[in-house]
Amino acid sequence: MALKHQPVVIKLCLLTAAMFGFGYALVPLYDVFCDLTGLNGKTSTMAATAEAAIPDEDRQVLIEFIARPNNNMPWVFEPVVHKMRVHPGEIHRIDYLAHNITGRSMTAQAVPSVSPGQAALYFNKMECFCFTQQHLTAGQQLLMPLQFYVDPALPEQFSTITLSYTLYEVDAVAPVTAETATGDNNE
Repeated sequence: MALKHQPVVIKLCLLTAAMFGFGYALVPLYDVFCDLTGLNGKTSTMAATAEAAIPDEDRQVLIEFIARPNNNMPWVFEPVVHKMRVHPGEIHRIDYLAHNITGRSMTAQAVPSVSPGQAALYFNKMECFCFTQQHLTAGQQLLMPLQFYVDPALPEQFSTITLSYTLYEVDAVAPVTAETATGDNNE
């Protein structure tokens, strides 16, 4: 009777392996999909270059700036300016304030998101603190710059763009010492 079920068991094992492979490939496929369509509000992780765009003086776009630390991130994190009206094509700079209110040094990474998601294709960051990790010692404050422009090709349907940052703590990797490498830590 076991031989009778062998083809079914093989098919179920192959189906399980195929589902696992699809699940494993889903995250990279989703990232590619978001990059192509501009969905999910992801912005580029690379600095944009300012093209010789002529600012559209007849149009203004309201840019809203939001910042929040992750629930487990004990820093003060906020934009210095919360709203700004810009002409598409103009280069602007604002600062975000980060303040490590803990008694220890910490490293953080800001993750941006743009809403509506389709507008992310037209919001270009030339300089951004989100491109690198930020290290602050205990009690240190830092003004972190953001230099950006809105592409003049932004469709007319978008009159407001919201740029939101969430700040996460970056886990420090413990350095390997001779004691930890050999297991001689005497504990």
